[in-house]
Amino acid sequence: MGDSKEERENHLCSLGRQDCHQSIMILQLISLVLFSALFMALLAKVAVPHAQTHRLEQIQQQLTQINASLAVLCRPCPWDWELFQGSCYLFSHTQGTWGASVTSCQKLGGHLVIINSAEEQRFMEYWNVRKKQRSWIGLSDHRLEDFWQWVDGTPLQLSFWKKGEPNNDEDEDCVELFTDEWNDNKCTAQNFWVCEQPSAPCPRH
Repeated sequence: MGDSKEERENHLCSLGRQDCHQSIMILQLISLVLFSALFMALLAKVAVPHAQTHRLEQIQQQLTQINASLAVLCRPCPWDWELFQGSCYLFSHTQGTWGASVTSCQKLGGHLVIINSAEEQRFMEYWNVRKKQRSWIGLSDHRLEDFWQWVDGTPLQLSFWKKGEPNNDEDEDCVELFTDEWNDNKCTAQNFWVCEQPSAPCPRH
């Protein structure tokens, strides 16, 4: 006997379900491919800024390291100069007259030392005692007798004279640091000398 109508309909439905199942599988596969492509596109968009950010962070770290290295290498004073309270000091290894010492300091971009405080005087004493020498400082009265003034033209206010000095013995118009105190001496005498100049700021990081 032939198939009944109901059996033929069930068979057709069965065939329809298989077609539908295959179609769904194909659609799912297509959807998966599209989703994968979309995910990769999104990942690429996110990855590029992230890579740029990471690179910028690396550059910033390198700059920080370079600045730190510069800070370590930075010298606020030239070589052979000593730093103290924002100024640089050069203690000479040669001798000269007071006038020649003034010129030497000017050529080096400074001036004969001007002592403005007890702390600066103690700093000078420390180095001068260590070197055991007489050193010119930037003080004289050669322009006007008994009017002591510094090389920058400011008058003397704070002094550290040795006892009995200044005595102007045989026209002594220039001042030397003698061990740990001041003494007036002839400007033509041969002494060591001390230059001073402002320190240079180091770069901040």
